[in-house]
Amino acid sequence: MILLDTGPIIALFEPRDAHHAACRATLEKHRQVLVTTAPILTEAFHILSPESVGSIRLRQFLLAGGAVVRPLDERDLRRAFELMEIYSNLPMDLADASLVVTAERLPTQKIFSLDRRDFSTYRIRFGHQQVAFEFVD
Repeated sequence: MILLDTGPIIALFEPRDAHHAACRATLEKHRQVLVTTAPILTEAFHILSPESVGSIRLRQFLLAGGAVVRPLDERDLRRAFELMEIYSNLPMDLADASLVVTAERLPTQKIFSLDRRDFSTYRIRFGHQQVAFEFVD
């Protein structure tokens, strides 16, 4: 299972993106279930214009079951807001916090993200341990 961040989503479905080829190669190499969240999709659709090729392809991908969209419940939101305060020096936005919370709930450490600076800083709480994300390339 691999968590899917905004950057690769945009790169995968927008052919003009500078990271398009590299992200497609990564996706081909890692044949695992992709999981993302509604805040991540909100960011992606905000960046991709509604009529763009990328937006259309992303909608088709999601409707075809290309990624699981994990909902956030009240407990998840509370944890996300807590994380946003902990990492306020970066600052952490709700989208990033939703991926950390999802990593804690599933649990998984694998993430497909272009944002190595922030996700190298974030820690996933597994019981009493704090562990780092593992980036897929």
